[in-house]
Amino acid sequence: MKSTKKHSIMAWLEEYWPVSTPFLTVYLTVVLVLFVLRENFALFLIWLQTPVYWMHQFEEYIYPGGFVEFFNGRVLGSKREEWPLTKTHAFWINVPIIFVAFPLSAVLAGLVGISIGIWTAYFSILNALSHAGMFFKHGYNPGLVASVLLNIPIGTYTIYYFATRHPISPSAHIVGFLVALAIQGVLMVWGLKFMKTKAKQSESHSQHSREN
Repeated sequence: MKSTKKHSIMAWLEEYWPVSTPFLTVYLTVVLVLFVLRENFALFLIWLQTPVYWMHQFEEYIYPGGFVEFFNGRVLGSKREEWPLTKTHAFWINVPIIFVAFPLSAVLAGLVGISIGIWTAYFSILNALSHAGMFFKHGYNPGLVASVLLNIPIGTYTIYYFATRHPISPSAHIVGFLVALAIQGVLMVWGLKFMKTKAKQSESHSQHSREN
């Protein structure tokens, strides 16, 4: 009974987690403007990466949405809209990074050291650039507009600010960039290599079954 209830809760979260993004964006942005902006602009910029990315996720999964279907069909060449990339995958990719790691890094940036949060700006830019890259091959993809209008300019300004107005050590920038690159690299290898292979194997198996 407990297992069934737990499964139903997870299924609900995997289906509806993106719905929270616009509400969380408005709430956190208001809090940041009222209580952080004037007190600590550098920390404000680190925190700002989170609502910016929530808007990115809103475009991917709510309006116009359809990133899972786009990635499966256009990028992976799958005949199935929700496979091999599934809503479960989307949940476990997005929530730990943006709902947990981003805010946690911002908290630690305020309590321990501001440089802890710089990786979020680098990651925001790198992931946005992947959407720009997909545009040149596949056209519009969910998340592209937010990438161009929010992630890239705000992430770039944040890095510029920390490089000129609120200096952190070059090593902190390097570590932040490498952390972001590692996360983005894992996601791209998993998505473009492992999942694409999975889609091709499935298509090959289906074709073989039809021939027999």
